[in-house]
Formats: sequence, structure tokens, C-alpha cells
Amino acid sequence: MRFLITGGAGFIGSHLAELLLERGHAVLLLDDLSTGSIENIRHLKGNGRLQYFLDSIANRQLLAELVDESDVVLHLAAAVGVRLIVESPVRTIETNIEGTQRVLDAACKKKKLVFIASTSEVYGKSNQVPYREDDDLVLGPTSKSRWSYAASKAVDEFLGLAYWREKKLPVVIGRFFNTVGPRQTGRYGMVLPNFVRQALNGEPITVFGTGKQSRCFCDVRDAVEAVYRLVMTDVAIGEVVNIGNDREITIEELAHLVRQRTRSTSPIQYVPYEQAYEPGFEDMMRRVPALEKLERLTGFRPQVPLETIVDRVVEHMTEKRQAAAMVPELGRALG
Repeated sequence: MRFLITGGAGFIGSHLAELLLERGHAVLLLDDLSTGSIENIRHLKGNGRLQYFLDSIANRQLLAELVDESDVVLHLAAAVGVRLIVESPVRTIETNIEGTQRVLDAACKKKKLVFIASTSEVYGKSNQVPYREDDDLVLGPTSKSRWSYAASKAVDEFLGLAYWREKKLPVVIGRFFNTVGPRQTGRYGMVLPNFVRQALNGEPITVFGTGKQSRCFCDVRDAVEAVYRLVMTDVAIGEVVNIGNDREITIEELAHLVRQRTRSTSPIQYVPYEQAYEPGFEDMMRRVPALEKLERLTGFRPQVPLETIVDRVVEHMTEKRQAAAMVPELGRALG
């Protein structure tokens, strides 16, 4: 089969491309590198079944051609990260809603299966834990830009399901819960890579808020396996499915775990939300996925332990730092 991945040079997209190539599929990647990186796919570039295009889904002609050449469209291109969302709400809304509309429109002409990457953010401030796919969504006020991301991804879901019901376009929606692993950047506020970087540098590990808020972290390899299984079964078409790990940990506990796994002496420093993001920033105390639907549809349940995930991130970041340190020395040796 041939898969098109929008946002294919991003964190999740690059791991998804890796899995598909390993399983013998052909992959077309489309990414404008606004948040992705060519470094994420450099190790894949020698594979004859991979083609990549450094362009935007705003290029309707190219998008139409790539969709036409594909059997399945995996739509991951989106604005990502809390910091980017707070600082660039216009970009967030336009990228998510307009981008998804273009992908669905192109796919609908040939009735190509589309996977839409959504997020646990759509559950908003709901106190009903664990979150189930048919739960009510409880968002904050429009005056808080923090909620623009959740609202835009909810609209993406509405669009996808509308195309399925009205136009019979096969669509699957996956709500990702805190996917983590190697190649994830902390540039846009992702907590685990930031903690690991700070610990390795001996800097204070900065915990926003009280640290008592909890999350569930899913290994990116488990996440892409879930996506693959969802698009390879017809029973998932027209469904919204949580993708995550249901082991819960507070952010404060995560900071201590990172410090322990890196053998760091970094102090843990608490930073008020208002200082980290914006005045009146709202966060959720818990975010836990119900995974029964994913397991029922695919026979799969993410289960990589958090300690293993942290160790993989530490190893990846350490290797990158060592490689960067060797470059000047290599230059001197060759000179």
C-alpha cells in the first residue's frame, strides 16, 4: 500500500513513516518544516519506497496529486505544543481547520481513507476521568487563547465525521494523549524533552504550576502501532478513538523520575502558569484515556513503561549532544 503522511517530518509523522517502511509499504511525506525537521527523516532518505516533498498542504495542486497517488492519507500536519498555541492562536486555528478541510476535500474526490490526528485537548476541563470517546467536551472561554487549539481540533473532528456521514468518505479519528519519545522537541512546551534537557544540563527542572496535575505518557512506538492498526481495519471507519497509555503520573513525579534516570542533581523549580504562559492560563488536573475502544477495535493496548520511555529519550538526547560535540573536533582533524 502507499501512504501519504502530512506533517511527515514531525515527531509522530517520522516514526509513523519508519513503521510503514519497515512493513513494506510505500510512503509519501509532505511537510513544510514549520514545526517538523529534516533531521527526523534523514535516516529514511535512502529507502527507495520513500518520497518526501518540502511543501505545505496549502499547495492544493501538489496535495491533490499526492492524495491521488496514495491509498491512505494520514493527516498529522497541525499546530502543536501549548507554547505555540498560546503565542500564535491565529496560526493554530488557520493551520488546523483550513488544513484539514483541504485534505478532506482532496481525499473525497477519490474516496481515499483519511486518518485525522486529533488530541486529548478536546476533552477540555471535563472532570469525568477516564475520558471516553463519547463524553461531553467542556471547553473554557473564548477569551483564553489556550482553548483555541482544542476548539480547532474539535472542528477537525466534526468536519471528518461530516464527510463520512454525508459524502461517504472513509475517515478514522485518533485522539492522542501525551505521546513522547526520541525526536520530540521541547521547543513548543513539550514537558518530557524539556525535563530531560534540563536534567542533562544540570539546570533547574522547571515544573509549571503546582506539579500536582497528572498526565499519561504514551511511547511513540505504541502510538504509531495504534494508528497503523486503526487504518488497517474497516471497523474503525467513522469512529473516534483514544490513543494513549493509561498509567497516570503527576508532573512533579515525572520531574523526580527524570532526575533519577539521568542521575542528575538538578533542583526542581516551580514556575507559576502566569509566568510560563499567559495571565489566567487554565490547565486540567487529570487527563486519563479510556482504552477499551482501541483494544476492542484493534486488539492492541499501549503498554511501554514510562521508565523505558524516559531512558530512550535520555539516550537519544545524549547521542545527539555527543554527535554535536564531535563535529568541531572532526573539522580540526580534517584540517
